[in-house]
Formats: sequence, C-alpha cells, structure tokens
Amino acid sequence: MSATLAAQAAYLVAALLFILALAGLSKHETARLGNAFGMLGMGVALVATVVLAVDGDVSTAGLGLMAGAMLIGALIGLQRARGVEMTGMPELIALLHSFVGLAAVLVSWNGYLNVEHDPDGHEAKALDALGTLGIHHAEVFIGLFIGAVTFTGSIVAYLKLAAKIDSKPLVLPGKNALNLGSLALFVALTVWFVITPELWLLIAVTVLALALGWHLVASIGGGDMPVVVSMLNSYSGWAAAASGFLLGNDLLIITGALVGSSGAYLSYIMCKAMNRSFISVI
Repeated sequence: MSATLAAQAAYLVAALLFILALAGLSKHETARLGNAFGMLGMGVALVATVVLAVDGDVSTAGLGLMAGAMLIGALIGLQRARGVEMTGMPELIALLHSFVGLAAVLVSWNGYLNVEHDPDGHEAKALDALGTLGIHHAEVFIGLFIGAVTFTGSIVAYLKLAAKIDSKPLVLPGKNALNLGSLALFVALTVWFVITPELWLLIAVTVLALALGWHLVASIGGGDMPVVVSMLNSYSGWAAAASGFLLGNDLLIITGALVGSSGAYLSYIMCKAMNRSFISVI
C-alpha cells in the first residue's frame, strides 16, 4: 500500500473518530470518552500528514518547520488549556477559533501565490487542463473571506469575554446596511476575481473581511457572546472546509462540515432557549 492510500485510510479513520467524539460529547456521562476520541482522531490525522510530507520528498528544512510548528502549537495549547478555569472556557474557545481563521487566510494566500500568481506554473496549467482553474479562483476567494471574518470576529469575542475591552455593543448608524453592503460587495468581488484573478482584489477582500468580522462581533453585546462563540465555531468549520478544498484534503472537508453544521445548529438552539431570533442577535 502506498503512503498516499495509507494516509487516505487514516484520514477516514480520523473522520469517524471525530464523529464519535461529537456523539460522546453530547452526553455528560460519555463526555470524557468523546474527548478521548477527538484527541485520538487528531493524533491519527497528524501522523498521516507527516507521513504524506515525508513521502512527498519534503526537504529537511520543511520537515524541521513542521516539527517546530507542531511542538510550539502543542506547548502553547497545553499551557493555555491547563491554566484556564472552566468559567474561562468560552474565551479560550474564541481564541482557538481565531487560529483556525488565520490558518484559512494563510492557506488561501498560499493557494493564490502557487497558482494564480504563477499562471505559467505546473499547478496552474494542470488545473486549466482539467477546466477547474475558475473553481480554484472561487475557492481561494471564499476561503479567504470566511477565514478573515472568523479571525477578527474571534479576536473581538475573546477580548470582550476576557474583559479586555468594553462589552457594550458598538452601534454604528445603519449597521445592518453596512453588513449587507459588505456581503454584496464580496459577491461582486468574487465574480470579478473568478474572471480576472488580480492581486489587488485579494488584498481588497482581505481588508473587507477583516473589517466585517470586527464589526459583526463588536456590534453584539457581552450578554450574547455565548451565541457569538457558537456562531464563530460554525464559521471556523466552514473556513476549515474551504481550506480542505484548496489543499485537496478530504479530512479537512469532512471535519469542517461537521463543525460548521453543528456550530450553526447550536447557535439556533441557544437563541431559541434565550427566546431570541438569530437575526436579532447578529
């Protein structure tokens, strides 16, 4: 069995473990087991990714960077998780969501630099031959937008939950019009980018998405932050799924869809329990 097939099989096992983790976390009695399933699934996914990198002739420097990133991430995650009280868990989750959003932004920029920025390169020609170059343009743009909104939105949520900034909602004149106008502009820029993938369009949507993410969460009061964290959880899932499409990684697509859909449904349940409409919260 080749390393690629073995990694794909490992990704499938990891996806099943993540599903079992969600099922376990749905009940207090099985929460510990569900958490263990999640950790095991992530461990399997990391090992499979490293095996793929080694098989793909990644340079020694590249492997060193991977090992360093994994070590630093593990140490920071362990330190943050061990030091937080259960009452501070929402702010930790919000901070972790910001990392997912930032990762999606970096993946999208990397995808652009490897393909759109080098139209005569091997990857661009291969996608063009398959007739999927336009789809790649859309994946880059949409993934970047979702990731950037998630990043700044999560940072603002963390700062509010940690009482580092005022929890009062920011009220700008015509805030709903600003949000809807930003979404309409994003759609127009996406169509433009698919037709003509220019660098300035990518910069423009990055700035737009960062500003929208900040405004979306800054305009929500501290009392509704639990719903916001759940909403950002959904955003981070869709950002991960978008990254999965860009990287051709089935596991990211599956887990991103799981997190995105479960986060959206949880937001709906929380709003219903609070006797609030989701639209009124955002």
